[in-house]
Amino acid sequence: MSAKPLSVSDRLLGWYDLHARDLPWRTKPGQMADPYRVWLSEVMLQQTTVATVRPRLVAWVARWPDVASLAAADEADVMAAWAGLGYYARARNLVKTARAVMAKHGGRFPVTESELRTLPGLGAYTAAAVAAIAFGERAVVVDANVQRVVARLRAIGVPLPAARPAIRAAADAITPAARAGDFAQAMMDLGATICTPRKPRCLLCPLREECAGYATGMPERFPVKGAKKAKPQRFGTVFWIDREGASGVGREVLLVTRAASGLLGGMRALPTGPWGDAPPGLEGAPAGADWRLLDERVRHSFTHFDLQLALAVARVDGHVVAGQWWPIAELASAGLPTLFAKAARVLERVA
Repeated sequence: MSAKPLSVSDRLLGWYDLHARDLPWRTKPGQMADPYRVWLSEVMLQQTTVATVRPRLVAWVARWPDVASLAAADEADVMAAWAGLGYYARARNLVKTARAVMAKHGGRFPVTESELRTLPGLGAYTAAAVAAIAFGERAVVVDANVQRVVARLRAIGVPLPAARPAIRAAADAITPAARAGDFAQAMMDLGATICTPRKPRCLLCPLREECAGYATGMPERFPVKGAKKAKPQRFGTVFWIDREGASGVGREVLLVTRAASGLLGGMRALPTGPWGDAPPGLEGAPAGADWRLLDERVRHSFTHFDLQLALAVARVDGHVVAGQWWPIAELASAGLPTLFAKAARVLERVA
């Protein structure tokens, strides 16, 4: 009597047991992970690479080792620690979520996907990932890596984003009831290390015999990408105003805290004027001063638009300007978002 053929999940879990990546938020295959670290890692990894997140998460849990310590943290400190990871609403939601876990759930994360969805900032993907990886609940976890693996496995030829319902249904069909967390992480690892966007290493893939995309001879054409829309271009000005600081401090630069709502909300930053369809010049300057516009420009790309910033500089002596004066020599510790850190590096050199 011939043996029963191995399922997709059996093949993948066997591969994962041997090849699972060693990551600071994971445990060994077959073990439940810390929900706090799983949650943090999934939030940090949104639009950010593992190489970037690995040291940042280690530093984060050294400072805030559990949900209780994060719930008690000052939001400004959390925002500064998040600097450079982008999508800053995620950092604000981390604090809100931690406080909700403490206030409404006795300091313990809910176990089920539906209960996790009630926490602030936990969307469908993050709730599914925490439920599966931290608690072993059967949940369908589809990130960019899983999306690519499944689209190739089933040769789903509908362009994105219209293909997403079919990809999710296909992922649901192969997700096992047992070891759902390991299966989710195995799919992520397969996409990150074998089923890569370019030049997939199909000869090493444990699912090669099952893969309809491989059978076509062109697995890299899946998932089919939809046509990209051109990003609108916006313009603004960033203002660098400095003064002589207290004895021994050296010169200081004016920083402000951006409004809590909106892009880069709640973050410490250099002052800017409005961002619009045309260069605003000195509109929105933080003080009346002898401003000088520089020839240099700073460019930055957000998800929905590209931004070009002009640079304006001025020096004041004894003026009181609303904001926070920060020693220029210690500016790296201010926790500026990437856009303003980029501008500050140029301005420190040329101002």
